[in-house]
Amino acid sequence: MANTPHTGNLIRETPIGAATAFAKLPYGETFFKKATGRCSNGLLMIDYFAIAAGLPLLNPYKNTDASFSHGANFAVAGSTALPVEVLARKNISTMVTSSSLGVQLDWMFTHFNSICHTDRGKTMEEVESMVPDVVRVIKEAVRRVIHYGAVRVVVPGNFPIGCMPIYLTAFQTNDSAAYDEHHCLKQLNNLSVYHNNQLQAAIEELKREYPNVVILYGDYYHAFQWLFSRSAYLGFDTTTAQKACCGIGGDYDFSLPRMCGAPGVPVCPNPNKLISWDGVHLTQKAYKIMAGWLIHDILPKLQCSF
Repeated sequence: MANTPHTGNLIRETPIGAATAFAKLPYGETFFKKATGRCSNGLLMIDYFAIAAGLPLLNPYKNTDASFSHGANFAVAGSTALPVEVLARKNISTMVTSSSLGVQLDWMFTHFNSICHTDRGKTMEEVESMVPDVVRVIKEAVRRVIHYGAVRVVVPGNFPIGCMPIYLTAFQTNDSAAYDEHHCLKQLNNLSVYHNNQLQAAIEELKREYPNVVILYGDYYHAFQWLFSRSAYLGFDTTTAQKACCGIGGDYDFSLPRMCGAPGVPVCPNPNKLISWDGVHLTQKAYKIMAGWLIHDILPKLQCSF
């Protein structure tokens, strides 16, 4: 869940989160002029959703001094749907945080109560075999949110991960057949599609289970594809469409040992010209455009009365 829209919970987790690059510049340089814990140069999609709704930006739940009168953000960077204990049994290590989806929902439950009196690589087959477990956990999370009282729920799908610099670097190959017309890795994008299809099927089941709740799919995949395929028209530099703005090394300006925020890692002069901020997350401009696409797609289906 690398692109989980979190507003700063990770950097408030110790010891790892507070020591991550997300806790210091250049993260946040464009909008906030300081690092807030957001994994971009500025605003995220969740921020643009708040702005579109006329609400203040959401504060991270772990910021105990913050106001939550208009809502709270429970997401954590690098978090997973499956608990870390389950992943550990599959020999998959989680390097950044142990605050999985279940932990975040525990925070949500606590918050609601307070205000309402790997080391070894996996084959594609092994990864695909985990998708039903992941979707099942997400489905249960939606149930929990509904039981907490939610009447409108948006369940986001996955990005086309085969277009991201982190994965393009990790799975780089000389086999031209491995790439699609946008030079994204087909197999990884197919994995995202596989996950998203199962997730949408689960959402349909949840709709039947809760006919009085509006449950919608957040189509991050096609929002990103729309952005990516129209990048030139939208003002992005097509020659750096798959490079990280903040990063260094290889064909995609990304290196796992020397990521954004590490000493000597440069930042591009104009982040608005690039889609990827640090090889994992997007730039503020990319998030703004995706948020616009998603609002246009989701808002008519939310059955809101204005």
